[in-house]
Amino acid sequence: MLVLIWDNAGWHVSRAVRAWMRDHNRQVKAARAGCRLLVCRLPSKSPWLNPIEPRWAHGKRAVVEPDRKLGSLELQRRLCDHYRCAHLPPLAQQLP
Repeated sequence: MLVLIWDNAGWHVSRAVRAWMRDHNRQVKAARAGCRLLVCRLPSKSPWLNPIEPRWAHGKRAVVEPDRKLGSLELQRRLCDHYRCAHLPPLAQQLP
């Protein structure tokens, strides 16, 4: 079993993700092989329980512009520059 500790980000609680996880766990149980997933959700509005939150907030303040929205590629480039990390392509979309 794999335990996931998640906040309430939209992609964590989306209908597609919940359906995929439910189907995955059913398949693992039926096959009696593989790794089941158990999600433990953090309470909403509790950033002190998620130590990465202050870094996200700091990064957001460092790269956004209040008068316009950034495009996806520009936002990725700015975040990678800010955190001094290599830009990697996003993971392929695997949900239905």
